[in-house]
Amino acid sequence: MASTNQSPQYQKAEAMFLSAKTNDEKLRWLEEMIRQCPKHKSSEAMLANLKTRRKKLLEKIESAKKSSKRSGKPGIKKEEMQAAIVGFSNSGKSSLLKALTNASPEIAHYRLTTKEPIVGMMPFSGIQIQIVEVPAIESEYYDKGIVNSADSIILLVNSLDEIDKINNETSFLQQKKIIAFNNKNNLDERKVEATLKSKRLDYVLINLKMGLDEEENYNMGLLKEKIFQSFNKIRVYTKNPAQKAHSDKPLILNKGSTVKDVAEKILHGFSKHVKETFVTGPSSKFPHQKVGITHALKDMDIVEFKTR
Repeated sequence: MASTNQSPQYQKAEAMFLSAKTNDEKLRWLEEMIRQCPKHKSSEAMLANLKTRRKKLLEKIESAKKSSKRSGKPGIKKEEMQAAIVGFSNSGKSSLLKALTNASPEIAHYRLTTKEPIVGMMPFSGIQIQIVEVPAIESEYYDKGIVNSADSIILLVNSLDEIDKINNETSFLQQKKIIAFNNKNNLDERKVEATLKSKRLDYVLINLKMGLDEEENYNMGLLKEKIFQSFNKIRVYTKNPAQKAHSDKPLILNKGSTVKDVAEKILHGFSKHVKETFVTGPSSKFPHQKVGITHALKDMDIVEFKTR
């Protein structure tokens, strides 16, 4: 590729393109060359050539991707609770995934960094929630299958204009949606919240520039809580009568579940051997209340079984 009379930025991108070892790297720098190429009549042929190269490279990448799927490349195993992060390119999806989970995705400022879904597990009150970052919604790598099957959707936006755009793109989805508004441009929070409230959206204001954990980012804990609440699940702890403390890891059940559902989740048929049940927590009138097998439980209840 000739780089005569091109800017230093173009020449740097061209050098990086020529030294790139993977097709994804080549695509990144080829797109940068297109961006830096002058847009006037004398460079039309050169720009057209660059765009043709980009089209062929994209076809090559897509072909390799399909070949990989045919060869049996393992997919993502869906966990009991799964939320997908959906957003436009450079919206901060990878930063949000890193903030919420144990994943370490590549974080960069160029477009379409994420070419395939990335999975992380979010610890929350003794449980693990699967969070999946899918490629940008406007890219050819966008994975509709994961988005369609996810239990909840986190819509990451950076401006008020993006809200209607992303809602239109995901209007067909029936899952619970949470707007994570990344206020990286320090917009007037009262105006942002007024707009979100007027649209009757479930939202959390965050700022991924502030930090990647709850101590640094005042609303990250709230976002985690909303993600859990979106599944319509409850956490129920069990306690052995011989022990003083309840279990550290709760059972996850659907809202409206009963004492019998807990027993059956512990072991199929276990409810038939239950003699007495005691509940402490939000669904009980007082600590260690004796209840029947059909007693409806609430989030954070502690259940103690005595067997025959």
